[in-house]
Amino acid sequence: MKSSRKITFFHSPNTRATGVLILLEELGAPYEVTVLNMKAGEQRAPRYTAINPMGKVPAVTCDGELVTEQPAIYIYLADLFPQTGLAPAIDDSLRGPYLRWLVFYGSSFEPAIIDKSQKREPAPRGMSPYGDFDTMLGTLTQQLAQGPYLLGAQFTAADVLWGTALTWTTKFGLVPMLPVIQSYIERVNARPAVIRGRAKDAELAAAQI
Repeated sequence: MKSSRKITFFHSPNTRATGVLILLEELGAPYEVTVLNMKAGEQRAPRYTAINPMGKVPAVTCDGELVTEQPAIYIYLADLFPQTGLAPAIDDSLRGPYLRWLVFYGSSFEPAIIDKSQKREPAPRGMSPYGDFDTMLGTLTQQLAQGPYLLGAQFTAADVLWGTALTWTTKFGLVPMLPVIQSYIERVNARPAVIRGRAKDAELAAAQI
């Protein structure tokens, strides 16, 4: 897969897109960023909904092809730059667990977090995508406890996603700051690319004030 393709990243600071910005820094990927001011409603303007009808960020285009949805973006970009080692190869035994944790984020973690943030009761256990909050969180923390990263010693794009998500969800009290979560967040946030990505995100946010 060619890594010289043109990547355009549609971003709004202090959103879920921040993790993709950090991932691009981890990958050392050449990219152009188009910044949307969500407070001004630019994500719902026709110019952007013509690109992503959902009016959401993050989104990327590569050679004119659109990729949306966080797990899909992480999988796609990490596979685009295999030399970085941020995605286990298709024949690597860790490929399945890697995909599992990327998809678990969107299928179980986010629905649970949204229900909690909105103070909604989950659907009946048999219909809920995450069962119940404690089971979901326990499943995650058991994996983190095997550390230092989700797949053990290997840092992957999945850790960019989870490090970012757990940083903001613990900040807002949606996830308890358990010792295993705190140590994981600290390891991820200490990486130079993460520091660079957060600094860029802060600069973009400041420019929108």
